[in-house]
Amino acid sequence: MGTSNETSDFIGDCLELWWEQNKKKYAHITQLVINLDNGPQLASNRTQFIRRMVEFSKKAGIEIRLVYYPPYHSKDNPIERCWGILETHWNGELLDSISKAVGWAGSMTWKGIKPVVHVLEKVYETGVFLTKKELKPYLSKLKRSLTLTKLNVCINSING
Repeated sequence: MGTSNETSDFIGDCLELWWEQNKKKYAHITQLVINLDNGPQLASNRTQFIRRMVEFSKKAGIEIRLVYYPPYHSKDNPIERCWGILETHWNGELLDSISKAVGWAGSMTWKGIKPVVHVLEKVYETGVFLTKKELKPYLSKLKRSLTLTKLNVCINSING
């Protein structure tokens, strides 16, 4: 959870935080598949998001595969089901403070698992993007599916 804007940098910071806490558990993997919805802050053509994912791939030393659910297929997205469980759990309670929202989110259970909830209090600026020139070296690390160019993107920046 965050106290600022949901941006590509917020998503990148959340992913890096998750990886730091779980990299020993997943030390054996060579590819991390990330299933995404079609939110604008994490689109596969979003320059700042691509930059953050390429940098994360290099830092973590793993290949990243971004797999997007097709538009209007939220019923297939597990996170949407998780949000539904959370909404049912808090049962219309007014979440009028950060601590209340974190408390409710942390006390739910989904498929027998309790979530780990963190709050990022950093201020995230909107409208951050790269110029075509700045983006060029990052694009060289992408391999897009020939048929699903926007829905299946592989990032391999392990070797440089």
